[in-house]
Amino acid sequence: MRNAMAAGYGCPMQTIWKGAISFGLVSIPVRVFSATDERGIALRQVHAADGGRIRYKRICELDGEEVPYSDIAKGFDLGGGELVVLTDEDMDSLPLASTKAVEVLQFVPAESYDPVAAARCYYLQADQHGAKPYVLLRDALARSGKVAIVKVALRSRESLAAIRPHGDVLLLQMMLWPEEIRDPSALVPDPDVTVREQEIAMAEAYIETLTGEFKPDDYTDEYAAALRAVVDAKVAGRQVVSVEENAEPAAEVVDLMEALRQSVARVKERRAAEAGEAAPPAKKTAAKKAAPAKKAAAAKKTAAKAAPAKKAPAKKASKSA
Repeated sequence: MRNAMAAGYGCPMQTIWKGAISFGLVSIPVRVFSATDERGIALRQVHAADGGRIRYKRICELDGEEVPYSDIAKGFDLGGGELVVLTDEDMDSLPLASTKAVEVLQFVPAESYDPVAAARCYYLQADQHGAKPYVLLRDALARSGKVAIVKVALRSRESLAAIRPHGDVLLLQMMLWPEEIRDPSALVPDPDVTVREQEIAMAEAYIETLTGEFKPDDYTDEYAAALRAVVDAKVAGRQVVSVEENAEPAAEVVDLMEALRQSVARVKERRAAEAGEAAPPAKKTAAKKAAPAKKAAAAKKTAAKAAPAKKAPAKKASKSA
């Protein structure tokens, strides 16, 4: 079976897990692929004086000898300088029912679980003859607006996870256990702190000003781009040019209403500047609107000049009389 290809990848994505989703009496054989690829720019630690690589060695603190990776085991710290050594055999003997089978525990509304619990995501691909039940689960979840909560073991660790439709594929979204999520109650502002209704309304106006369709492609990693520019300049032997900082320094909030008003005004100004191509038609329209006014003024002026000429015959008539 062919491996899935990812857009922008030079090589096929690697299968990291194979198993089956148990959907009632239906079994869906699947392959799991990492859904994300954190790219960034990898920087190595080097000696500043000569550029030599800084490498780390696995040294035993008791005998000072370097330990090969094959001789390294896992240890559970009991405290007080004591620990229990766990070998690969000990780890392999642990019961993990979800090692190759993923059983759906329940279905819940897609928005019902806390996004803080969401961790890494994986794509699921139907394996062997699993295409039809795969499509069945995908379409049923999409139509019902539900996600499937499962338990799965990846990389020798059992985790909660949610299976949800993502376009034409199923997505396995790993979740943290409840005890892994910290209690934020100590971070809550003092209950005596309140805001006025007008301030909330102005904040809502600012939110509305910046509301739009989310398009991830509109955003770029400016730090990575600047870092790449510095590296390229060094390679070419050019002088490194410092990047101008666009963000304004945060000022102390004195008047929330005034700060919000200025924020709304700045967003509007920025959007007007970004839509500069659309500005000329607006000016043209304004010119067209101004044209009738100019014609009216010219006509009025002409009429004013013509008025004495009409009165002239009347003056002559009075003299002759």
